[in-house]
Formats: sequence, C-alpha cells, structure tokens
Amino acid sequence: MMKSHGTLTIDDVFGYQREAWSCPNVAEYNELVDLSEVQDIDVLSIDQIRDLAKLDPGMDADSPGSKLAIIARTDTAFGLGRRYETYRNPESQGVRQVGVFRSPDDALAFLGVEA
Repeated sequence: MMKSHGTLTIDDVFGYQREAWSCPNVAEYNELVDLSEVQDIDVLSIDQIRDLAKLDPGMDADSPGSKLAIIARTDTAFGLGRRYETYRNPESQGVRQVGVFRSPDDALAFLGVEA
C-alpha cells in the first residue's frame, strides 16, 4: 500500500513502483494507492503518466488477476489516476486491472476487501 500526503512528486511515484515491485513476494497481491491526503501534485505530466504505465506491465507480468485500486479525492489526482487507468486497461499492456475511486469503500470493494 502506498499512502501519500502533502505534495506528490514523480520521484515518489516511480520510486514506490520500483521498490514495491522489486520484491518477488508481492507479485500476486492486490495493491492500494491512497492519494486522499495529497494536497498538491508536483510535475506529473501526461507523458510521465504514460511512462509509468509502460514501466508497470514489466513489473506485474507474474501477477495474473491482481488489481490496483487508486483512491483519489481531488479532481487533479482523480484525473491523473484515470489517465493512468486508461493507459493500462484498454491496451491490455499488463495483467493487473486498475481502478480509480473517490471513496475508500469503493476501492476496497473493487479489491474484494470488506471495509
């Protein structure tokens, strides 16, 4: 789980992905990224979101059926999350299903976890 607050940077996002998915024992787990306490997003461009979406499929190749839920309450975080979801899901680049939600309950339901 990644829970961020304050200002979110591209280094935070890429650093988390590289650190979390370099551990082989997390490959089959669902993932929750909680951005509900993020107040500002620093320099996350559409190109950077696309680069992140291209990086992830190589990291999740051994996790069939796993899901990634993103909780994003602000319009900016939600929009960027949806952009990431768009780059990941329709093109079937990876095997993980991605969903972006405004509420924690909806994100947990997507992951199959009771609130």
